[in-house]
Amino acid sequence: MAALAVPFFASMGTSARAQAAGAPVEVDVSRIGDGQRLTFEWRGQPVWVVHRTEEMIATLEEIEGRLADPESNQSEQPEYARNRYRAREPEFLVIVGVCTHLGCSPAYRPEQGPADLGSDWLGGFFCACHGSSYDLSGRVFAGQPAPLNMPIPPHSFSEDGDLLVIGEDEETATG
Repeated sequence: MAALAVPFFASMGTSARAQAAGAPVEVDVSRIGDGQRLTFEWRGQPVWVVHRTEEMIATLEEIEGRLADPESNQSEQPEYARNRYRAREPEFLVIVGVCTHLGCSPAYRPEQGPADLGSDWLGGFFCACHGSSYDLSGRVFAGQPAPLNMPIPPHSFSEDGDLLVIGEDEETATG
């Protein structure tokens, strides 16, 4: 099965050299399962695409009082990321997978109430380097070492919604 997956993912986007240089990366989001996170490289950084379920989306409002910057006003973000979903389409989170404290890569922890994170954990990202926690939109909880929400890269969707282009949106498109 792994032999089939490698060529599939390799055929999904741009060459590694072009990605490192910042070329847009194309992702067929119709193939990402509910609750699944896939990682792509853009400009030498991991970019995560998370297909959030309705249950995951529902938790985003519940925790807003516990967040440092629920509307992403403290950092430079695309206008379409200044909402609770931090996304163009609520079901797809597109985020740079780097902690804003010291650049570690947080773990994707979508489960609710795990013993190691507490019964009030509703899913999100946890950085074990210094204990920073983010919700399922990459918004940092108040009182954490991380000072800002995780960055949202420029991105856009095709008209049918099946193709995601990471690294290009209306503001960054040339031509």
